[in-house]
Amino acid sequence: MTTLDQVKLGQKRILGSHLFTADAIITFARAYDPQPFHVDEAAAKASHFGGLCASGWHTAAVWMRLMVDDIRAQGVPATNLGPSPGFQDMRWLKPVYAGDTITYSTTPIEKRALASRPEWGLLSSLNAGVNQHGMEVFRFTGLVFVKRG
Repeated sequence: MTTLDQVKLGQKRILGSHLFTADAIITFARAYDPQPFHVDEAAAKASHFGGLCASGWHTAAVWMRLMVDDIRAQGVPATNLGPSPGFQDMRWLKPVYAGDTITYSTTPIEKRALASRPEWGLLSSLNAGVNQHGMEVFRFTGLVFVKRG
């Protein structure tokens, strides 16, 4: 994809996979989400999660990192992407435990031109993460402005 007009709706793209290690979960959580079940293995084991699990924001941040890496690998010019006006329906469906490998994807589901800025359009994508057992653990609908042409 280099422009909105080139985006094919429904074409799922695998962004990559990420192994969530205990050390990475704890490091991220200490900085951004210091809840006991993210930073302390014993406390996590005694919690309703039953084990150390990643912050939801950690799972989201990894999706973003892999998405940026994928865009760069495709050679999409930075000038073809605008800001994101937000996201909808972000859900953390299952815990991501230490040792889980999550495979992330993005699927364009809708695109539309903007009447106020005809050189730009709005792309909606369904984004997800699936663990090594095939269970979806993370999902949201993302929005981003993309240059037309």
